[in-house]
Amino acid sequence: MSSTRENTPYRDRKRYAWLLSVLVPCIVTIGPALMMASSDARALWLPVAFFYLVAPLLDWWMGEDLSNPPESAVPALEADRYYRWVTYALVPVLWAAFVFSAWFVATYPLPWHGRVAMVLITGSVGGFCINLGHELGHKNTALERWLAKLVLAPSAYGHFFIEHNRGHHRDVATPADPASSRMGESIYRFVLREMPGAARRAWTLESDRLRREQQSVWSLHNEILQPALITLMLWTGLALWLGAQILPFLLVASFWANFQLTSANYIEHYGLLRQQRSPGKYEICQPYHSWNSNHIFSNWALFHLQRHSDHHAHPLRRYQSLRHFDNLPRLPSGYFGMFTVAYIPPLWRSVMDERLLGVVGRDAARINLDPRQRDALIRRYQLQDPSALTS
Repeated sequence: MSSTRENTPYRDRKRYAWLLSVLVPCIVTIGPALMMASSDARALWLPVAFFYLVAPLLDWWMGEDLSNPPESAVPALEADRYYRWVTYALVPVLWAAFVFSAWFVATYPLPWHGRVAMVLITGSVGGFCINLGHELGHKNTALERWLAKLVLAPSAYGHFFIEHNRGHHRDVATPADPASSRMGESIYRFVLREMPGAARRAWTLESDRLRREQQSVWSLHNEILQPALITLMLWTGLALWLGAQILPFLLVASFWANFQLTSANYIEHYGLLRQQRSPGKYEICQPYHSWNSNHIFSNWALFHLQRHSDHHAHPLRRYQSLRHFDNLPRLPSGYFGMFTVAYIPPLWRSVMDERLLGVVGRDAARINLDPRQRDALIRRYQLQDPSALTS
C-alpha cells in the first residue's frame, strides 16, 4: 500500500484555486458597475465590505489548510509554468483595475462617502499590486523582475523592489528593521517609522550598489528610478486624459494602497526577535521569526503570502511550494481579518500580546520591544528581564 502511494504522481489539489488570486482583485469593479447601473453611490461600499467583512468570514468558515507538497514533488511544481502564467496574467488585470478606478472617479459625480469608498477600493487594487510585486520580485528571471517593477508602479511604491529583497529580508525581526513591528507599537506609530525608513534604506542600498558598479545614481541603472519613471508616465497620462484634478485622488489612493503593505508588515513579525550573536550580527532567520497563517481563502487570494514563515526562511521558493510547519507563531485569522484588528490598537493588544508571550516564554530578551514602552511592558506582563540581572 505505502509503495503504491509513493509511486503515485503528486497532484496539486490547489492548482486551480490559485486563479482566485486573479479573480478576487476583480471584485473592485463590482461597486462602480452597480453604481453606473443604479446611480446609487452606496453600491461602492460593497467591495469594501467584501474585503473587510466577507473575506474574514470565509477564512473562518473554510478553516485552515495544513497540507504540504512532498519535497520530491517540489522541483516539478517549481518548473510548472502554469503557476508563473497565473502571476503574469494578474499584471494587466491590476493595471486595468487601477486605470478604470481613476476613470470612474474622474467621470462620475460622487458624494463624499463615494469618494472615500473609491479611495479604499483603488487602494485595495494597489495592495494587490504590491502583493504580486512581492511574489515576482523575489524571482531570478529578468521577465519576472521587470513585471514586479511594472506592477509596483501604479501606487508609486517601486522602491519596495529593493527595500524588501535586500533590506527587510536581511534585517527582519531585529531592531534595525523599520519593517518589523515591535511589541507595544501601534500600527499608527509603526507607519511613521516604516514608510520613511523603508524608503531611506532602499535608496541607501541602491546607491551603494551603483557606486560599487561605478554607475551613476541618477541613471537608468537605478532600479528605484526605473519603476518611478513608469509611475510618472502613468500618472502624467492619466492627468492629460482625465484632467489634473485626478492627481490628488491618485495620491490619497496610493497612500492607502501602500498602507496595505504597512498593515502586512505590521502583523507578519509583531514582537518577534532574532537573537544577536555579536554586535550587529544576528542569527539566521528561521520560520519561527514570522507569524504564519494557513487560512484557506486569504491564502488562495494572496499567493500564499500568509505562509510567511517558510517564505522568509526560503525566499526563492515559489508560492505553490510554500509549506506549513508545526509549532510556529500562528495568527488567529487570515490577513483580511487581522488588518481590521490591527487598526484598533486595544483590540490588537488583547488578541496578540498574550499570544506573543506564549511563543517567547515571557522572556523579554526574545521580544522586539518598543523602547519607549519597554519598562512598562515588562512590569505589566511580568516578563523575565535578564538585562536587569546584569545591570
